[in-house]
Amino acid sequence: MATIAEMLKAFALGFGLDLLGALLILIVGWWVAGRAAALVRHSLRNAKFVDTTIKPLAASIVRYVILIIVLIAVLSNFGVQTASIIAVLGAAGLAIGLALQGTLSNIAAGVMILVLRPLKVDEFVEAGSVSGTVVEITLFTTLFKTADGVFISAPNSQIWNSAIKNYSRNPTRRLDIKVGISYDDDVDAALDFLKNLVASDPRVLKDPEPMSFVATLGESSVDLTARGWTNTADFWATFWDLSRRSKTELEAAGFSIPFPQRDLHIKEGAETASTAAPAKAAPATSTPAKKPAARSTAAKPATKTAATKTAATKSTAAKKPAASKSTTTKS
Repeated sequence: MATIAEMLKAFALGFGLDLLGALLILIVGWWVAGRAAALVRHSLRNAKFVDTTIKPLAASIVRYVILIIVLIAVLSNFGVQTASIIAVLGAAGLAIGLALQGTLSNIAAGVMILVLRPLKVDEFVEAGSVSGTVVEITLFTTLFKTADGVFISAPNSQIWNSAIKNYSRNPTRRLDIKVGISYDDDVDAALDFLKNLVASDPRVLKDPEPMSFVATLGESSVDLTARGWTNTADFWATFWDLSRRSKTELEAAGFSIPFPQRDLHIKEGAETASTAAPAKAAPATSTPAKKPAARSTAAKPATKTAATKTAATKSTAAKKPAASKSTTTKS
């Protein structure tokens, strides 16, 4: 018993020291991984030779690499051989890869986004059902901020598998100012007016030269379009200003901007008139028919009244003889 107690004591002492050492390695390694990631992020923040999109991803990769090394050190502290650890990690990696295909596809998609760069940080893009300004591209997700301040975290595979529409990549953008005029207005004069209106804005580029044309002939208006090019950063401000000016200045110049309306013309033929004639005569014949009903209705109360009066007279007459008889008897 003493020998068994000594063996258990030695095993507990050795295992306790190994466990304490493993916990110490794990805590220190976790802290070092966080500090190293923060140091990389801070070092690359002002580095101009490194793209902004790669900076957060590089910090994440450094952190995960240190954590893997810490995990191997913890297992080796318990006496597990390094070769066995690598073999176990290889088998586990295969199993995890089969189980987490979607998650690993996000990593592959993130790598492809970083290599081909269809989008970058601070660019406004639209990919599938997601649209907004790119804030950060991580190892698994892409972070967006919408125009109304909403935060969106989209998987990298969803972004990569969709058609990406980048509104900020090209330096210039085309703007179209659409307005409708009345069919009675002078179309050529309105086209010249719109073209000069767009060209007068200093934010509209001279090359390519602004132009105007008739887009469509609508149901209630002639739809005109004035087209010009501007810098991408000035697109929305220019578009809003020219849309407002096209309405106010066209009306001030004497042009009318009609609203959607429709004119109905009803034609009455011979068949329609003959069909409508009997319908008009029907009320005249039906009017006299109602009068007898009114008379009969009015006569009934009179009959009832006469009958009531007769009954009242008879009852009065019947009462009088009875009274006289009683008086005679008393006398």
